[in-house]
Amino acid sequence: MATPARSDAPDRGGLVRGLGLLEATTLIVGSVIGSGIFVAPSIMAGFVQTPGLLIGLWIVGGILTLFGALAYGEMAAALPRAGGQYVFLKEAFSPLWGFLYGWTFLLAINTGFIAAVAVAFAKYLGVFLPAIGEGTVLFSVGRYPFTTAQAVGLVVIAALTWININGLRTGAMVQNVFTIAKVAAVAVLVIIAIVSGKGSTGHFRPLVGVALGPEGLKIGLFAALGVAMSKALFAYDAWNSVTFAAEEMREPERNLPKALVLGTLGVMAVYCAAVAVYMYMVPIQEMYAVKDNRIAAEAAQRMMGPAGAAFIAVAIMISTFGCVNGLILAGARVLYAMSRDDLFFRRAGDVHPTYRTPAPALLMQGVVAAVLTLTGTYNDLLTLTAFSSLLFNTLTVVGLFVLRRRRPDLPRPYKTWGYPVLPTLYILVSVFFLYNILVGDPRNSGMGLVLTALGLPAYAYWSRQRS
Repeated sequence: MATPARSDAPDRGGLVRGLGLLEATTLIVGSVIGSGIFVAPSIMAGFVQTPGLLIGLWIVGGILTLFGALAYGEMAAALPRAGGQYVFLKEAFSPLWGFLYGWTFLLAINTGFIAAVAVAFAKYLGVFLPAIGEGTVLFSVGRYPFTTAQAVGLVVIAALTWININGLRTGAMVQNVFTIAKVAAVAVLVIIAIVSGKGSTGHFRPLVGVALGPEGLKIGLFAALGVAMSKALFAYDAWNSVTFAAEEMREPERNLPKALVLGTLGVMAVYCAAVAVYMYMVPIQEMYAVKDNRIAAEAAQRMMGPAGAAFIAVAIMISTFGCVNGLILAGARVLYAMSRDDLFFRRAGDVHPTYRTPAPALLMQGVVAAVLTLTGTYNDLLTLTAFSSLLFNTLTVVGLFVLRRRRPDLPRPYKTWGYPVLPTLYILVSVFFLYNILVGDPRNSGMGLVLTALGLPAYAYWSRQRS
């Protein structure tokens, strides 16, 4: 199979190559660092309450993500097409597996992340406008309440979908600005924590041992570790987002692997530093009881008083806004790629005649994200999306082994460092956590499996249409 042209000029009527190494790296960092790191540590403290174990989960999550990024780097350099992971699964296994990923990506993975992070933006806007929050119900339809947090989330999704329809460079510029701002905010938080001296190193004891929180005691050790890890993996997810826009990158065979590794390492450093600051300022036994799980705001308030809470709230709003932008920018390219293969609505494969963006795909993605915003709480969306995403990420790394065997002649400008040991470790650790996430939260993780299964009749329909 021929490799697509890699010139910087756009194909006639197609997408434009407007992303360099900087834009690709900020797309990863900006898409990954959203709401998770500012909220998830508090939720995790409800399951595990040993400081060393809690921060250890973030380290393991970062290493696991790095191993995955190394594997994806090889496939991205060899197959630099729009759709990224969808293309890898299709080429390694069959169009069915690529489609099931794209289907789940649309119904749960990417749109679930967009919805969760948009709601997180609203939760922190509630620091300034107390009427905004998941506890403020505007009206209810049956057992589904419509809250002010959901209303704000819908506005964020609509605004950023519109921005990304208006051009790749517009979306990329927004991504660069907000990514730099959010990393700077975390750095300031770390520096102030050290300088203020208001925390305590005693909060890190004991570093070893196992102590479960109130939620963890209900489900047992391994299930607690699995569910807690799902929150960390949610925070790390979207590291593969840059592969979806591979067809819009300059020199993708060189820049894609570099961006994956640089972006993942940068995120891991930021996350571990932030979690350490939270535990330095707030004892782990108190972290779970923080209102609305706003652990970053609580830590900042203890450092600087009300001004600290306001500072971190603004920083997190910047962070979540930029994260939603990155998810929207990259995610629509999967639907675009599926449509080009005649495995999705044909309209999703159209490109805006003026802005050269996949406008119909962006709109479809926005509608599904809006629906998910209306149907779940932030905590539920975390587990649903993290489980589905890890499931397909694991399958994709298995695909690396399959492609090595089935496509030995495929051009590979970059080969996975540590192959086959590191990809194997990624698969084994992921399977362990997948099992325990399923045991610990069968409702939301099971919903992810159901949504994937619904893709089978949809694939049969579009396959017949293509025939």
